[in-house]
Amino acid sequence: MRRMGLVVVVLALAGCDVLRDAFSAHPTVAARAAGQVLTVDRLAELASRVKGMPLQQQNLRRLAGSWADYTLFALALAHGDSLRDSTLVVQTLWPRVAQAKFEHFVSTQASGQAQLTPTQIDSVYQAGNQRLFQHILIEVPPNAAPPVVQLKERTAQGIWQQVNASGGRNFGLLAKRYSEDPGSKANGGLLGVGGRGRFVPQFEDAAWKLPPGGITAVVRSPFGFHIVRRPPLTEVRDTFADGITQMLRARYDSTFFARLQEERKIRLVGRAAVIARGAVQDLDEAWQSDETIATFKGGTFREKDLARWMMAVDPRIPQTLPAANDQQIDDLLLQLTERHIAVGQADSAGARLDPEEWAGLKADYDSALGLLEGILKVSPGLLRDSAATPLARETLAMGRVNDYFDRASSGQAPFMPLPPFLAQVLRQRSTPSFDQPGIRRALERAGELRGGTDSSRAPALRPGLRPSPAPPLPPGGKQIGPTRRILQ
Repeated sequence: MRRMGLVVVVLALAGCDVLRDAFSAHPTVAARAAGQVLTVDRLAELASRVKGMPLQQQNLRRLAGSWADYTLFALALAHGDSLRDSTLVVQTLWPRVAQAKFEHFVSTQASGQAQLTPTQIDSVYQAGNQRLFQHILIEVPPNAAPPVVQLKERTAQGIWQQVNASGGRNFGLLAKRYSEDPGSKANGGLLGVGGRGRFVPQFEDAAWKLPPGGITAVVRSPFGFHIVRRPPLTEVRDTFADGITQMLRARYDSTFFARLQEERKIRLVGRAAVIARGAVQDLDEAWQSDETIATFKGGTFREKDLARWMMAVDPRIPQTLPAANDQQIDDLLLQLTERHIAVGQADSAGARLDPEEWAGLKADYDSALGLLEGILKVSPGLLRDSAATPLARETLAMGRVNDYFDRASSGQAPFMPLPPFLAQVLRQRSTPSFDQPGIRRALERAGELRGGTDSSRAPALRPGLRPSPAPPLPPGGKQIGPTRRILQ
């Protein structure tokens, strides 16, 4: 009896509309958000008009989700919330905030190992295993005709004569004036500190024969004609020291994640790959799931954590996941668990953004919010000035949402999903609901409106978007990106 009583209470709280839709052969509601209703007919009408979107239940569910997100966004503005408080900025830009905090955390951790004294810098330079070169490049197109090559070589020889006449003291100025290498031109031709093997053989063989202060003759490589110099330490002490420091920090970074797996005893559960495949099929649902994917000393990595990271990484990775094998998925899950732990460590250590970073984030957030207000043609000021009562402001806001979806579905406006982390914050404030029978009925009705076109075999797409070519997942042991990056 208690169990039946609980069901009655839940249904009673849900309201008569839900009961009618649940027991009706033809449900009329596809989604609800903050008291607003997306009807089956309205969803079908929108879906039928989106060119290139296959009529599949998954796509209609995503379209309904976008409608819910924009509804929550517009109604927040109608209720006087500008959505510009600092907490919301941090939540919406979590990937960038997490990355910045991690950078500060690792820099602090590595600082003790990466600081070298002037005497040590002298020793590293004199040892010669790590070197700093500068060059001037005169580019030669791959299929250049012989007269063009001869002209480029004469130009390079003329510059070399100027360099040689001054003993190299004007090399930086000449590089800024003549070099055609955009990556080093503005920096006087400096190429950065590193060991052998970084450059093409023709460049490498000539450059590594140079003593401090030495200058090569004109060197031909597949890129063109080079003049290479090895600046003495007295000229580039600070640049050389910075380069060595960065190398030491990169070496620290490369061992940071390698240590985490063993120190924190990261272990994937047996069904980890299965859970991950299911999660990327519906990230909104996965965001609510506490199912464990990995355990580690001091915590767990759950399906909701995976959903969060899937919304933060390169969007091609979730596209690839369903077709990946178990080993590839396990490798990715281990990497994400390591990064999950690293972000937690940065937070625990009190890592913070500096004022310049925060100003940049805030400016980007304000710009994105302004763009969303622009495509909806709505803003807090407009709502306040155009409608006198809360109900009138809600009505105006929803009118703009409906107008935007009409324009976007018919190709008159670009479709731009709400930023995923902003959408999740808004959904936590007022959870929308989606009626699967209603969405299925909308799918049938959309097919009728399109004239019965059969697109059931077409791949699933986000509304109005086409998938990018997806790269393979990283093989075992490889990082997702550069060592200092926790997000890709």
